[in-house]
Amino acid sequence: MLTIPPKVTPRAFERLAEIGAGAQGKALRIAVEGGGCSGFQYEIDLDEAKGDDLVLSESGETVVIDPISLPFLADAVIDFTEELIGARFVINNPNAASSCGCGTSFSM
Repeated sequence: MLTIPPKVTPRAFERLAEIGAGAQGKALRIAVEGGGCSGFQYEIDLDEAKGDDLVLSESGETVVIDPISLPFLADAVIDFTEELIGARFVINNPNAASSCGCGTSFSM
């Protein structure tokens, strides 16, 4: 089965540049783990790329996703948003059947 990789918005790459991730040799790691109030949860961290990661790069900034998390993020959009509740990276995931109010956990 073909997995459509996630997309990263220009705003997400711009935010990585603003915080100097690429200059520090770091990438934004997006992972899916069991847990959270809806069954799965997103882990978003600055980390170094590993050999089997999917690497999405633009303008010297990088987002990486491990092969186990990739099917859960097929065709998702990784973005950065600034709202009244704070600024954060967000994942718009068409595979999620439901998600919690904070947007960090989801079910399939």
